Amino acid sequence: MGSTALGGRAPARLGLAPKDGVFGSNLKQCGGFMLKTTPKVGSSSVRVRASVASSLQKQHSPKTSGVKSGEEVRIAVLGASGYTGAEIVRLLANHPQFRIKVMTADRKAGEQFGSVFPHLITQDLPNLVAVKDADFSNVDAVFCCLPHGTTQEIIKGLPQELKIVDLSADFRLRDINEYAEWYGHSHRAPELQQEAVYGLTEVLRNEIRNARLVANPGCYPTSIQLPLVPLIKAKLIKVSNIIIDAKSGVSGAGRGAKEANLYTEIAEGIHAYGIKGHRHVPEIEQGLSEAAESKVTISFTPNLICMKRGMQSTMFIEMAPGVTANDLYQHLKSTYEGEEFVKLLNGSSVPHTRHVVGSNYCFMNVFEDRIPGRAIIISVIDNLVKGASGQAVQNLNLMMGLW
Repeated sequence: MGSTALGGRAPARLGLAPKDGVFGSNLKQCGGFMLKTTPKVGSSSVRVRASVASSLQKQHSPKTSGVKSGEEVRIAVLGASGYTGAEIVRLLANHPQFRIKVMTADRKAGEQFGSVFPHLITQDLPNLVAVKDADFSNVDAVFCCLPHGTTQEIIKGLPQELKIVDLSADFRLRDINEYAEWYGHSHRAPELQQEAVYGLTEVLRNEIRNARLVANPGCYPTSIQLPLVPLIKAKLIKVSNIIIDAKSGVSGAGRGAKEANLYTEIAEGIHAYGIKGHRHVPEIEQGLSEAAESKVTISFTPNLICMKRGMQSTMFIEMAPGVTANDLYQHLKSTYEGEEFVKLLNGSSVPHTRHVVGSNYCFMNVFEDRIPGRAIIISVIDNLVKGASGQAVQNLNLMMGLW
């Protein structure tokens, strides 16, 4: 389990546990995983932090979203053969209560999951089935990892009692007309869009707790909103001149075969794409506009870089009169002081993507620009974990009353 879905070695501390995760003395942390151990007679309960776990509190029933300690939460993963689906499986392998009961993958239907992702071959998992053949009668919650544009009708057809975290973009934009403009077709489940809650965990935790359907944020929007939303809310930066240069590993484009993503097309180089029309732009502007309580328009340039996973967003901002770069740093530090997964680096330390690979962390720092009155903020995440599957697990933990 040390390897990641796209190869390479994940850091020992994968991390998907709240800071107050309590498990008792028959669990211990080992290389980022919770392992069962034989409790010693007379030993007291111990407080630990696990990789994919959460505090275990409330009883689960069709009438309440909470579950109690030790009670199994039955999970379906739709689109399990993609990168985000595989990351969900990798992370849930160590969850003390989430158990995968259904896995779908239309093109891989009938196959064993270990034959699709051999690094997860030791996991006890059901065979892959087509979505149309999936049985949801033995399921409590769903991670939907299907491509954009396919999710709305599928979720509309799921049983109403299921908790759902959707990792596609199909429910992220609250304005269905704006969705149609950016995604090229009308919204196919407008009634569900009214119900959906945007799942930026550290910013909207209370709303997520009470949700049935959560729209998991995109990778670029996560890396950008985590630093900018608190600063905009505090009116520490101007919103009229925000410039963002972001770089993503190739896994952000998904697992489908595309000529533009062939090795010979991307190796030994970097290139910009979606310069005027990247679909994450309205999602970013939606979050920043809500923070500012006025319309915010950004200049955003995404770049594809020749690495498997990881994301860096560099934000060039103008500070409000009298505000210093240190003021920005101190505000972000106080905002995220109690958070498990958002970390402000010390001093002049520069965030590196390699330091967050395989983890659910967002590392960030603030730097004074050479131009007076301006600052540079750099944030890094793993696009498949904090930018997708890791944040999805955080959100379902909240929805099930585990955090």
